[in-house]
Amino acid sequence: EGHLVESGGGLVKAGGSLRLSCAAAEFSFDSYGMGWFRQAPGKEPEGVACISTYDGRTYYADSVKGRFTISADKNKRTVYLEMNNMKPEDTAVYYCGAVVLLIRLWGLPTPHEYDYWGQGTPVTVSS
Repeated sequence: EGHLVESGGGLVKAGGSLRLSCAAAEFSFDSYGMGWFRQAPGKEPEGVACISTYDGRTYYADSVKGRFTISADKNKRTVYLEMNNMKPEDTAVYYCGAVVLLIRLWGLPTPHEYDYWGQGTPVTVSS
């Protein structure tokens, strides 16, 4: 059914770190953009990071560059988001998404471009 299951969210202090995981066992990991988008309370969803399972290219939102790292383990069918030096502005529900790639991933997908997404995992950064 193409389920994506996020985990790893929680409460963290500003400057701290969290690692989010996305279990994607029902995806082939051959030609997908596997990424993360988030939605803060009262705000529109925004793309965070994405990795191509086809060639390993990664893309990040400017707001998280240098702080977040996305990676994928094809054998485990799992995508990770390492979040370091977290800021209160990072507070949001984080969703794992998958977008089908016809050729290759050219940039960071907007949230509406994902073909599949999970239920989300909440992240709260305290100041």
